[in-house]
This record gives sequence, C-alpha cells and structure tokens, in this order.
Amino acid sequence: MRPARAKVNLWLNVVGRRADGYHLLDSLIAFTDLADEIEVAPAGDLSLEIVGPGAAALDGDDAADNLVLKAARLLAGRAGVAPRAALRLTKRIPVAAGLGGGSADAAATLRALVDLWRIAMPEEELFDLAASLGADVPMCLAGQPAVATGIGERLAPAPRLPDCAILLVNPGVALPTPAVFRARSGDLSAGLPIGPGWSDLAALAADLARRGNDLTAAAISLQPVVADVLDRLRSSDGIAHVAMSGSGATCFGLYASIEAAQRAASHLPTAWWRHAGRLV
Repeated sequence: MRPARAKVNLWLNVVGRRADGYHLLDSLIAFTDLADEIEVAPAGDLSLEIVGPGAAALDGDDAADNLVLKAARLLAGRAGVAPRAALRLTKRIPVAAGLGGGSADAAATLRALVDLWRIAMPEEELFDLAASLGADVPMCLAGQPAVATGIGERLAPAPRLPDCAILLVNPGVALPTPAVFRARSGDLSAGLPIGPGWSDLAALAADLARRGNDLTAAAISLQPVVADVLDRLRSSDGIAHVAMSGSGATCFGLYASIEAAQRAASHLPTAWWRHAGRLV
C-alpha cells in the first residue's frame, strides 16, 4: 500500500509565461497527513477499482482516474513490460481542489508498480516519466517539501518547516486549474529569494504573507465562495496564516496545535469539507 499525500502550495507566485502558454511559477510545496492510497496486485490485465469517500467524484472519465491508468501504461511501455496489475485507489483527497490528488495518485502508482513489476529504472528516468504525466507529478513523486519553479517541474529542497497544524477546507466546489489560469490577470510577480529557513511558525507565516497566492483573485472570480472560506479562517482563534492552495478551491489555515485546528474546523458550515491535520 502506497500513500498518495495531498500537497499544499504554501505560497504560489506566477513569475512568467512561456511561449507555449504555460505559466512559470515560484511555489513552496509541502505535504500533509491527508492521503489517498494505492494498492497493486498481480493480475492478467490492467484494471482500476476506486473506493473510499471520494470515489463518487471519479465516476466517468475524470482526469484523476485516467491519470492513474495512464501512469501504469506509460511505465509499462517505457520499461518494456506487459501492463498487468489490479490497481485499487482509496480516494480521500477532494477532486479539482488544488491539493494535487490526481498527481499524487499517479506518483504513488509509479512507485508501487516499479516494485510490483521489479523494474530497474534510474530515478532520473522515473522523474522524467513523471513529468510527462503532469507538472505536479514529479513533486508528488519526491514527496518532500520543496521550492518548485519552472512550470512546477524544477524542484529544490525547501528549508525545514516549523512544526505546525494545518486545517484544509473546501466549500464543495471544483476549480479546474486551466480555467483559473485563464482567469488570472494583472502583473507578474518578482521571485523573492528564500532565506535559510524559519525559526518558528510566526516567521513562516510572515514570509507566506509577503508572497501570497497569485491565483486567489482569479479563483474568487470563478467561485466567490472561496472568499467566504478565507474570511472564516481568518476569524478563527489561534490562526497564524490563511491562504488558498494551488488553483483552489481548497484553502488552508496554519495553527500552532492540532487542537486549535480542530476547534476552528468545528465552527465551519457542516456542508464544507475539512481536514485538520499536520504537515509531514
């Protein structure tokens, strides 16, 4: 069983745009204790079963569903093996929520099938294969806090993050990443240098507040309820920092303790999805 951890963009700045239309980013990536799970077993063909609380969101031709199978087929083709495995995805991360669930699932699938099929593939080649699946897949394959640049595929180790709790909140709306980038307007950000690290949560929160998430206004223009989520988090007791993750619609709050995050979660509308946990 492989965990596919939800990723959070603690900051996200749009610093340029390539000739092919892809945006250039500067983002601090972290991972949480919220995770999907991938299980693989030998089989005569390739199949995927989806279970768990988020399974219903993957009915039909959803991209996250296809990405798991695409990862398996791509790995088999690159390694010259038959794509035979029974895949089981336990889905907990909300879909199209800015938490990289589909990318995390694809990355976990690659790791699990490398072991199942006994593939001897250099890490550099595996990361190259991951990049062909999507810009977020390599960072999920690494699974460590990182500063992501380029279109998200260039990763550098991040300074150690201070211990803290995180509350993830999604109001039950989807925000496809391409639509949010199309809605973005305004100037590009200047990439700020990153220091040696953060001594505590207050220092991290101050740095995150300087940088922010350049996609927030675009996300709110498409789904105004995102602003409501941010406002509710800002008014919670013990809050250190509030922002939207990735292209939304999930927002997060950082707290000194899991108890503070859980108390804040208890005061949110019951219709909103939430997860109180930790950065890992």
